[in-house]
Amino acid sequence: MNNENKNSDKIETNSAIAQDEITIELEPFTEEAQDTMQEAHVEEVTPQEDDINAIISVLQAEISNLRGLLEEQSQKAEQYKKQYLTIAADFENFRKRTEKEKEEQEIKGKRQTIVELLSVVDNFERARVQIKPDTDGETAIHKSYQGVYKNLVDGLKKLGVSAMRPEGEIFNPQYHEAMLRESTDEHPEGTVIEQLVRGYTLNDQVLRHAMVKVAAPLEIPTHPQEENQT
Repeated sequence: MNNENKNSDKIETNSAIAQDEITIELEPFTEEAQDTMQEAHVEEVTPQEDDINAIISVLQAEISNLRGLLEEQSQKAEQYKKQYLTIAADFENFRKRTEKEKEEQEIKGKRQTIVELLSVVDNFERARVQIKPDTDGETAIHKSYQGVYKNLVDGLKKLGVSAMRPEGEIFNPQYHEAMLRESTDEHPEGTVIEQLVRGYTLNDQVLRHAMVKVAAPLEIPTHPQEENQT
């Protein structure tokens, strides 16, 4: 019994000694392994953070450059837009000016042509008033050239020509030209009594002024007796 106890104590003693030896051997290994692992972690992590920071710096620089280029391109685009709008406005003004000049030239040419024809119309009207056909042959000729006159007047009307009829109107220098003044008490002063040469308008613009006779106030004679009494 004593021998068994002794053997058991011996085994426990040997186990404790073995465990202490293992602990002593593991502790230095564990501390060294931890240091090695920490150094390895530092060596692995630190370069990665530096690379990331470097990449971030490069990206920020690239973004800044891109922003600068974008701003520069935006300014150029705005300048091109302004230039385009200016050119478009100039072209539109040129187009309108050209169309207006073209219209003015057409109207000027039309006016000159019509003015030349008005003298022919005047001759037809004088002939109609002055010539009194006596024979059938003269009547036929008269009707023939009056037919030409009518066609000419109709053609002028289609072009926008209208004859003035100022008789009875108040004299207006924009449309009338006073050739004679006649003293009368039958019409108010300044009234157009007679149209001597017919006036015409072209699209409401004066083509030729009407030459007219205008009413003047009637002069009342002064008697000598009235002068002496005065």
